[in-house]
Amino acid sequence: MGETAAGVRAGRQIPVEVPVLERPPRLSQGSRVRLVAPCSPVPPEQLEAAAAVLSGWGLEVRLAPHVRDHHPRLPYLAGLDADRAADLQEAWCDPEVEAVLCVRGGDGAHRTLDLLDFEAMRAAGPKVLVGFSDITALHEAFAVELGVATVHGPVVGTKYFVGDPVAQHELHSTLFSPEQRTVLTSPEAHALVPGRVEGVTFGGNLSLLNDGLATPHSRPSAAGGILVLEDINEDVARLDRMLTHLIRSGWMDGVAGVVLGTWTDCPPDPGTIADLMRDRLEPLGVPVLWGLEFGHCAAQLTVPLGVRAQLDAEDGVLRLIEPALA
Repeated sequence: MGETAAGVRAGRQIPVEVPVLERPPRLSQGSRVRLVAPCSPVPPEQLEAAAAVLSGWGLEVRLAPHVRDHHPRLPYLAGLDADRAADLQEAWCDPEVEAVLCVRGGDGAHRTLDLLDFEAMRAAGPKVLVGFSDITALHEAFAVELGVATVHGPVVGTKYFVGDPVAQHELHSTLFSPEQRTVLTSPEAHALVPGRVEGVTFGGNLSLLNDGLATPHSRPSAAGGILVLEDINEDVARLDRMLTHLIRSGWMDGVAGVVLGTWTDCPPDPGTIADLMRDRLEPLGVPVLWGLEFGHCAAQLTVPLGVRAQLDAEDGVLRLIEPALA
């Protein structure tokens, strides 16, 4: 937690104090993993298929007690808040579990945060957390409260993992051989705002970051970070409001750079979304990369959060200075 990263903007060194998070150990044959549902319900056939794939990797897969639950009154939640939180905490605190994999995003992660005993979870030490979308709330809380790097990767009980060999390969490589996944790029990645910068990766889903602003367990600002952003089913005006809110609140002050992922089903079209992002982010004076294929898309890239990286917008590359896992 005591290390720092330095930003480089327009050829000038700008020292930025930013925590570099503790990287959990990588997985190996026989590693024990727990599947949890901290958000929305998972289709049972997808859950079984995910467990089969992970077992085929040589992992010892266990399901959390409430992973198949449905909330009795709120159908968008996978069981009661207390049960979802208990599954997550018990998985994290189990000394035999090396990784906690979320089976679905959706809704509900923010509702669990105040029910977690972060002191007990800190005592358990670092391990791998994998997920994206609504799991952004957990990525942020685990960074702030536990000081641990996490993995922005597929929620395994969904189409973003089951039946997607590229996404599976991305996650497998990150978990087992993270030194092979230190250069992240996509064919269409290009600079919206040119430049090169170093910082610590963080972020995820724009809606979740906006909803968590100024709440417990959220970071006070983006200063010194390379912010990765994506979203789904939000029109351009809504994206504008959320991004403007983050900027006007001062939360974006000092951000080192921004990496933009996919904007699935965000009307009217990707070109308009890109225009919005350039309009809002160019005045910040930092590099902005468009078109890295992570988020709600097929063949998504796995992106480590909480590790030192270099963003080279002109080359269309995010280079990890250190692998995702130790």
